[in-house]
Amino acid sequence: MKTLVTGGTGYIGSHVVKLLSDRGDDVVIVDDVLTGDRNRVPGTPVEELDLHDPSSVSKVAALLESHEIDSVIHFAGRKQVLESVHRPAWYYQQNVGGLANLLIAMETAKVKRLVFSSSAAVYGATEGEAITEDDRAAPINPYGETKLIGEQLIARAAAAFPLDAVSLRYFNVAGAGTPELGDRAVLNLVPMVFEKIDQGERPIIFGDDYSTPDGTCIRDYIHVQDLAEAHIAVLDHLAKNADTGHQVFNVGTGKGTSVKDMVSAILSVSNSSLEPQISPRREGDPAWVVASPDRIASAVGWTSRLGLQEIVESAWQAHELHRAGIR
Repeated sequence: MKTLVTGGTGYIGSHVVKLLSDRGDDVVIVDDVLTGDRNRVPGTPVEELDLHDPSSVSKVAALLESHEIDSVIHFAGRKQVLESVHRPAWYYQQNVGGLANLLIAMETAKVKRLVFSSSAAVYGATEGEAITEDDRAAPINPYGETKLIGEQLIARAAAAFPLDAVSLRYFNVAGAGTPELGDRAVLNLVPMVFEKIDQGERPIIFGDDYSTPDGTCIRDYIHVQDLAEAHIAVLDHLAKNADTGHQVFNVGTGKGTSVKDMVSAILSVSNSSLEPQISPRREGDPAWVVASPDRIASAVGWTSRLGLQEIVESAWQAHELHRAGIR
């Protein structure tokens, strides 16, 4: 298989590139490398392009043709919720515009398989212990809107030209497949707690009065290695099943972990004596957000393998390696 991976120098993308390369597939990366790192993907060619720029269409089409690409995995895009609230038009330009340009290039080069990096943010305020793909999608921020519009755009494209595509709605991604590929952006709970530990400050838990067993929010945390393996399983599924159009799959564990339990596990693995600080709830934080992964299990045969301990231990190893490298 010959695969183009957009955003392949990033956190999740580099895990997928490694899996593809390890099994002997030909891989080419398109990335603007603004938030990624070429050192994550040694030996893999990287074409530095801004997909939202209209001039990228002909360049990507030529790249697809010259490398005889048969599949695309699309990670490239912006993903900071607060930033999207402050710069909504830019987020639409980046995320929706970039995807539109990619789809035009794929149609031009007659590439018929696509795996799209979507998000559980499309569900908006939907909450529960088993959120399914049929639950209401009503994003509450521009980031989530761009992901839902991306899914809709792909569905339209699949109806207009021969395209088999899957949109994967990720839940809470954490951990590291190898220490070199850890998440370095302080945007999610795990790296945020690591930062507090480094600064000798108490990690913050927002709200302990929810209707949950320990009063803190419940989330579905998936190991990034499991998520990467889901992409490979879906890619192989598309290769074996033509003319399927556009499908949507949740990617999660189906199991909830409380914020309190996650923070406790991080403090334990890091040998920290810090005690969490309880702060008032944040507006808009639902009590339960847990995926139902039944559809991807049934259609593709993928299920998650790794649990909370593997997530925290691998993330801490990656954090220690990165911290040692920057000192």
